[in-house]
Order: sequence, then C-alpha cells, then structure tokens
Amino acid sequence: MSRPPRIEFPGACYYVTGRALQGRPAFKDERDYRVFEQVLESVIHRFNWLLQSYVLLPDHYHLVIEVPEANLSKGMRQLNGVYTQHYNRCHASEGPVFHGRFKSILFEKDAFLLPICRHAALNPNRVGLAKKPESYAHSSYSALVGASHMPEMLYPDDLYRQLHKKVNQAPKAFRDYVETQEPFESPLNDRTAQVLLGTDAFVERMQSLLQNSAKAKQAPKLAGRRKSLRVMFRGIHQMSRQERNHRITLAHVDHGYTLAEIGQHLGLHYTTVSKVVNAAQKII
Repeated sequence: MSRPPRIEFPGACYYVTGRALQGRPAFKDERDYRVFEQVLESVIHRFNWLLQSYVLLPDHYHLVIEVPEANLSKGMRQLNGVYTQHYNRCHASEGPVFHGRFKSILFEKDAFLLPICRHAALNPNRVGLAKKPESYAHSSYSALVGASHMPEMLYPDDLYRQLHKKVNQAPKAFRDYVETQEPFESPLNDRTAQVLLGTDAFVERMQSLLQNSAKAKQAPKLAGRRKSLRVMFRGIHQMSRQERNHRITLAHVDHGYTLAEIGQHLGLHYTTVSKVVNAAQKII
C-alpha cells in the first residue's frame, strides 16, 4: 500500500506518533526521556510549534501539535535526527531509532482537540504502565491537570478554552473529562483515508488536497500578488481591533505571510496572530 501524502498548511493540527524499530526501545533510561524532551522543546521554539499535549512511552511517542507555519516535516526531521544522534552516541549503537517516517493524522481542532488529547493522556493506562494517567512521569497530563509544573514548551490555551471554563477551573475540568468512567472509544476510529479526522466538511476539503501531492504541500488558499506588510498595516494605530484582525487574516491567508512575519511587524507574539487567524477561519 502506498503511503498517503502529507498535508501541510499554516495552522494545521496533527496527532503525531513515532515508533522505534521492532525490538528496539526508543528510550532506554531516564536520560533518554529527558534529552528527547529537551530536543522537543528546542524544535518547538525553532519552528514556532504549539504543543498541546505529549506522552513518551518506552518504544514510541505521541505529540499533539499545531503548526502555524506549515513546517511539520522539517521540524520532525530535526526532532528525530537530533535525538537519534544522542541515542547512538550514548548507547554505542548506529542507524535509525524510529521506524520509517513518522505518522501524522491531520485533525480538525474545534471538533477533535479534546478527544485527541484525552486519547494521548490515557496511553500509559492502556498499555499497563500506570493506574492513573497523572502518575506517569513522561507525559504532559499531570501538568495539564495542575498536578505538576507547567513546562514552558506546552501550550494549553486552546485545550482549556474548549472546556468552557475559567482558566483556574480548566485543569480540574480536563481531569474530569479524561478520567470519566463513561466508555471511551478512540477518536482515531473515525479517521478517513488513514490521515484525516474531522467533520464531513473538513474531510471533503482536505481530501481535495490529498488527490494532488504537489497541492498538498501548499496552503488551502494560494497567495496572490502580495502587498507589503507596511502598506497593509499603514495607520495601524488608528484602526479598530476588528479592522486590525481583518488585515492580519488577509495578510496570512490571501498574501501568504507567515504568522511570525506578521507578529514581528506588529510587535505581537505569533501565538496571538495564530488565535486571530484561527478565529476567522474555523475550519483551519
């Protein structure tokens, strides 16, 4: 079976897994877990990712990430490559640690962020490594429910927002959501074409990209003739917030500027720009 093409566009959300070669652990000791987290943090900062959740298991890992700048593959090459160098150097081994290319499922954030993060958090329980998800050390879950320090690389804002709670109530609400006794079926059972997870409208839109691997590497909307950011945001100080946000969306969607470029021009963090664009484009 041919492998499905990778769809990448600004603002895409992915459930990413990397599995070690058969018979080979991905993490042999505590140092390996710690180094992988350090490499992951450096990749997140370098490629401007938003890490929603993660869990590291002895022979594989799970990441839930939003990619504001359509650079998933570049970042994953960095993550797996740098970690493999550490692993081989420290364990006197050679060759790749992980099997083939990483797997990613493109999902619709509004519909599936919560169930995907719950699925990730419960992985240690499913494989018998923990009785309670927060007791597993190599996972973001304990931080997300307020039982441990929130690492700088984690971005819980969107997850907490979907719980419809005040910020200080969101950790408990997430714990209640994950640890409910109701039967839980994996959201991955609802995948389409192996790599898509979302509403019918979302899947239909993404399938049009799957049909053309060249198009799949582009954003859903192609940039037209670009105006400069200086021209687009002339008179920014006299604009209403609504007008400013409208121009931010135009700059990103219609003119192809990255979130980081827009943020740098306006003096905003790229996560703020991401929130503006996502609010205007619910599908993405």
